[in-house]
This record gives sequence, structure tokens and C-alpha cells, in this order.
Amino acid sequence: MTYPRQFSPGMVRSLEVLVAVAETGQMRSGAKLLGLSQPAASHHIAALEREYGVTLLDRTTRPARLTLAGARLHAQAVRILNAMVDMETEMRRTGQPSISMLRVGVQASVATTLTAPLVSLVQERYGVEDMTLHAGQSGDHERLLRTKQADLAITSDPFLDLDGLERHSVLRESFLLVLPASDTGPVDSLDAVQARLPLVRFANSTYAGRLITQHLRRLRFEPGRVIQADRSSMITSCVAQGMGFSLLTPTLLIDGMVENMALRICPLPVAGLSRALTVVARKGELLDLPAAVAAEAKTVLSDQVARFVGDIGTQALRVDAT
Repeated sequence: MTYPRQFSPGMVRSLEVLVAVAETGQMRSGAKLLGLSQPAASHHIAALEREYGVTLLDRTTRPARLTLAGARLHAQAVRILNAMVDMETEMRRTGQPSISMLRVGVQASVATTLTAPLVSLVQERYGVEDMTLHAGQSGDHERLLRTKQADLAITSDPFLDLDGLERHSVLRESFLLVLPASDTGPVDSLDAVQARLPLVRFANSTYAGRLITQHLRRLRFEPGRVIQADRSSMITSCVAQGMGFSLLTPTLLIDGMVENMALRICPLPVAGLSRALTVVARKGELLDLPAAVAAEAKTVLSDQVARFVGDIGTQALRVDAT
């Protein structure tokens, strides 16, 4: 069967750019998601507009919005790209027992700890030849999975509102009270701690930050002074330098303890704040690899918490969560 016209070799990439810009709401963010520069992404959008003689983005608004033509092309682009990913998945399975290519999103807080063990696992057991890893927050992973830029994610948000995914528990961990090692004051209440130190916490743009905010509201605890960051290493660095106290889980503490940061770690005065790490993948596409990744992550993280955080960290883990 022949087709009446030839499509540009760059058409697929241009459609990927359109979908990424629509999903992120910004040209710069969409370009970053695909590993492109902003001018390159703009060039792809302009190429589509020339090809079809329409305007796809309303550039008079901030952020830019899809026009009616843009929304229609976006819907078609999503279907086309999903079909291409399905085709690629089917071809991987046909006559080939191994998984040749794998794209993984990893929670930034555990990326350093997990990268080498996971690469070894998928190469040695599954024959993966081409592997791409993206470190980021759960919001990044959701976009990568939704736009099919990732096959699997190790994340703190199980994305229960997304269909067609399989989920494998890694662990659940309770938050701990983290203070400078030089602090010797009472830790029987957050108010007592706040009287001498400001709170250093995850920003609300992160999943952990939103969990902490909800917990503090339930306790009717109003932080007087706050320093916010989106990486655990930034938080532990501030705390170790005596700039404040924080609420962190054992796995969020690993990188700081590896670097021998001077920290005092105590149980939270009021328990009930925890987070879970989960392996999320598109259902049925990767055989038993997602379950194996979850098992390996569970083992590695438990070992590293025991080694660097100690008994208080191990006691805060629950690795038999389902």
C-alpha cells in the first residue's frame, strides 16, 4: 500500500515537541523534557505551523495556550505517538526474550544510591543494552509516564489516578526529626524546637513538601520561619550548618549521612507522617522487570539506611508494605 504524500523525517519529533509543550504549559519546560534547547523546540512548532498553515499556540498569553487547531493536532499527535510506542513494544517482544531498551525515572533523593545497582540488574538479568535514567520529582515522573517518555519510574507518588499502570511497593518510611548535631535542646514538641530553630523543609512544589504541609496543618503547627528547597541534599546541608531543623525520612537522609554531615536524628514528637516509594510501569510491557526492580531497590535502600542512618532509620522503615 502506498500513501499519497511523503512526511518529513522530523515530523515525529515535531509532534513530540507539541505534546511536551502542551503537557508542561511552557516552551522551555517542554524542550527540557525532551532534552532540546528552547530555540530548537520553537523551530519544531514553527515547522508544524508552516506544514499545515495554521497557528498552534496563542503566544499573546503567558503561558502560551493551544489554539483550536493546536488542540486538535495535539489530540491526533498523542494518538500517533502512543501507537508508535505500542508498535515499538510489540516489536521488542517479537522473537526477542530480552528488553533491549529501557527508560527509567528515579526519585531524585535516591537516584545516587540506586543508579549503579539498577543498571547492573537490568543489564545482567534482562539483557538491556540501551538505558536512560532521569532523576527528578514525582511530578516529572508523571509527565514522563503520561507522555510515554519513560517505561518505568521509582517514585513517591503511585499515580493512582492514571490507568493502565502496574505498581510494586518498595517500602514505606516514617519521617524523622532532623536537627544540627550541635543542638542539645528538647525535642518533645515541634514548638519547643521551633523556639530555637527555623524549619527547613521541602517546597510545596514537591510531593514530600505537600505531605509535610498537610501533616503540620493537622497538628495546627504554624512554622514561624521557613527555608524551602526541592532537594534533600540542600535541606540536610542547611540543617548540618545549624540553620534550622527538618522533617526527613531515612532514605532522604542517606546522601547527607554518606557525606558525614553533622546531624542529630530523633523520632518525630507526633508520629503519623510517612511516605511510600513505589515502582510504577505501564502494565504488561516489561515482563517481570518492574517487580525485580522493586525488590532490588528495597534491598539496596534498606542496606544503605542501616549502614548510614543506623537503628533509628531501620526502625522507621516498613519494607513489607503491599
